[in-house]
Amino acid sequence: MENMKPAPTTAPHPGAILAIILASYFMILLDNSVIFTALPSLQAELRLGTSGLSWVQDAYTLVFGGLLLLGARAGDLLGRRRVFVFGLVVFSIASLLIGLAPAGWWAIAGRAVQGIGAAVVAPASLSLLTASFPEGRERTRAVSLYGATAGIGASLGLVIGGALAHWISWRAGFFVNVPIGVAMIALAPRFLPETGRVTGRFDVGGALAATLGVGALVFGIIDSAAVGWTSLVTVTAVGAGVVFLVVFVLIERRAAQPIMPLRLFASRRRTGAYVARFLYLGAMIGFFFFTTQFMQEVLGFDPLQAGLGFLPMTAVNFAVAMSIPPLARRMSGSVALLAGILVTLAGMFWLSRAGVDSSYWAGVALPMVLIGAGQGFAFAPLTSFGIIGAPAPDAGAASGLVNTFHQVGTCLGLGIAVAAAATVPSGGPETAHLAAQVSTALTTGSVLLFLALVTTAALILPADLAVRRVGKTWTAAPVPEAGPAR
Repeated sequence: MENMKPAPTTAPHPGAILAIILASYFMILLDNSVIFTALPSLQAELRLGTSGLSWVQDAYTLVFGGLLLLGARAGDLLGRRRVFVFGLVVFSIASLLIGLAPAGWWAIAGRAVQGIGAAVVAPASLSLLTASFPEGRERTRAVSLYGATAGIGASLGLVIGGALAHWISWRAGFFVNVPIGVAMIALAPRFLPETGRVTGRFDVGGALAATLGVGALVFGIIDSAAVGWTSLVTVTAVGAGVVFLVVFVLIERRAAQPIMPLRLFASRRRTGAYVARFLYLGAMIGFFFFTTQFMQEVLGFDPLQAGLGFLPMTAVNFAVAMSIPPLARRMSGSVALLAGILVTLAGMFWLSRAGVDSSYWAGVALPMVLIGAGQGFAFAPLTSFGIIGAPAPDAGAASGLVNTFHQVGTCLGLGIAVAAAATVPSGGPETAHLAAQVSTALTTGSVLLFLALVTTAALILPADLAVRRVGKTWTAAPVPEAGPAR
């Protein structure tokens, strides 16, 4: 049985703690999307082919997704503040090296190292947040801001990436991380409380199986976007990933101190939140990837204009996300989540109808307003339901699962969207062909959002309403829920 040393129960500097956690989390999310609007200039300067260019993004995502559970467990064992600072150091050094990259292979290797730092920072930041703010109004506000950061970081990264690439260089998008990282590294030991540490053995077998399984699965999904789902490499990687993940589950069932306690899936709300997040992020990555291309290749925007083109979504996202804490006292979190996914679905389907004759305002900006509002409603409850009721020793594992499903959903969603776009027959004007591909990809994203809606209605809503009927709030510890046992 695991023992934990007592952790601080109150946060002496809540504002500083929240600022450090959110700034650090925003920094790693920024690098998920800052690269998109800067890809053309990066490709030209480093003389990368199409395959090499895709790996500038994919190397980061692959390592990030593959190491998340390992990073979460490291926080439990070694202390979350300690590994949080270590992750920031790795991420900041990697950002500097990417900015200095003399060749494509250097940039790709730097992105992989960035993924290592991000895989440590992401779960540690969420578990530090839950450890620093007691359940109730303060945690509701903190988790809402964390969820808002998840949505705003992705969309604002496109704006920042486009602006820096247009005015300075694609390198500036990575250099900007260095002073932010240095500041957070200096402030974290002063303000962040060290959490309790799990004593006992490290689940080496589980860690290896999880890392290899997720890594192989993500690699296969990434490869499918370039060579198709029938490629021997794709089939082998996906098959190996599935086998490793099955082995991982078998190991976790028997491990005395598992890296991913299967009891976390006994809650229908947590399980539903993981699956819904997977589907929701799968839809959103296709939206970012293809809408950027639509604005630049069909509407004729430059990188800066394309980045600024996402502002309607970013502004509405922020405004709605800020309204969530007061609404949470009057509205069920599951209802807010359902509303958010439904509104996002409406915006995504509307945007999928855009074509070569569409204007920016009617065809792109107005649908983005709906997508931004939907994100504002959805991300906070998706995050909260993913960690709700998790015992203190499992907080790191629950946080790791939230981010794992986030990253793997992103990878799978992009692979599916690209594969769907590839089914559009070639021929005719290039802009018309691209517009048709964008329409197909975003329609596919709409299907993923519909599945997320069904998942929320089937798993999260009934359990959440049952809890509220006995006088609990959506951020409070849950009553026992029906669901699969360990």
